[in-house]
Amino acid sequence: MRHLRALCAIADTGSLHKAARFLGMSQPSLTTQLRRIENALGAELFIRGRTGCRPTPLGRDVLSRARPLVAQMSLLVSETRAAAARADGTRLRIGSTASRALAGWLRRLRQRLPGTDLTLHMDVSANALLRAVAAGQLDVAFVHEVEGCPLRVPDGLEEHVIVQREPQFISMARDHPAAAAPVVDLADLADDRWMVDPTVDGEWDGLRRVLNAAGIDPPVLHADYHTAASLIVVGEAVAPCQPTSGPRDDMAIRPLRDDPLAVRLLLYHRPGDGTIPVYGTARTELSAAYREAALRTVTYRQWLLRHGSPLLCAG
Repeated sequence: MRHLRALCAIADTGSLHKAARFLGMSQPSLTTQLRRIENALGAELFIRGRTGCRPTPLGRDVLSRARPLVAQMSLLVSETRAAAARADGTRLRIGSTASRALAGWLRRLRQRLPGTDLTLHMDVSANALLRAVAAGQLDVAFVHEVEGCPLRVPDGLEEHVIVQREPQFISMARDHPAAAAPVVDLADLADDRWMVDPTVDGEWDGLRRVLNAAGIDPPVLHADYHTAASLIVVGEAVAPCQPTSGPRDDMAIRPLRDDPLAVRLLLYHRPGDGTIPVYGTARTELSAAYREAALRTVTYRQWLLRHGSPLLCAG
């Protein structure tokens, strides 16, 4: 499990130095550990370069198998510790796909629910998080549903809509010709390589549907979005991104004309038990945290103004 955590950390950070710091070990020790893992498997798992580390095709295959194991072990450890430390206390086990609203949500929950044991489990798969809620492994799950690709919601879960339709923007190199315009046409990206993470439920199907509708058939790269960022900044690819994504000096983020790509943001929990007030607080604070993240991002705030979004008036 230690080896699997190391591989995931290297892939997530894109750097041996950053991964070593995250794992609390020295870079030479991590380098030696990676060399031992690769020697044991008989193949390279990462390509090392001046810009960092990126997985080889075999490395991506190993990571796809390692991540669920690491996630489940982390969940087991956190739940066991929480049960031992706070057997009779209030707890809220949160599952979430990636979101810029997440940090603000957790901060607000800690302020509103002092003494509550809050745990967080991240997963790229919304469907996996929903199964965990249905199985009693998580209390709530904050997920996104790609438009046109419904989630497989287990029977009995309660759904709350946080945002009915969130447009997906496009990230590209700062010097990309299309970045000169405030809104980008899909046709302007017809010759680009597109990158998508196929492990995110509905992501590839949703993108393929939109590209086909526009009569565009660009080359598509399948990789995680940590890898995507390093390719986008050097002009090797473009990729969909959340509109709350923060500005970067080396990357441009623009809305697409007519917003063909979109998701719904949803919160799920099991129905009726003694913690329903906690669920209500979780929902209220998530909505507030999302609004905070949305208005903090200039490009998205401008989009909200153009569309007269109710987020601008929410309190």
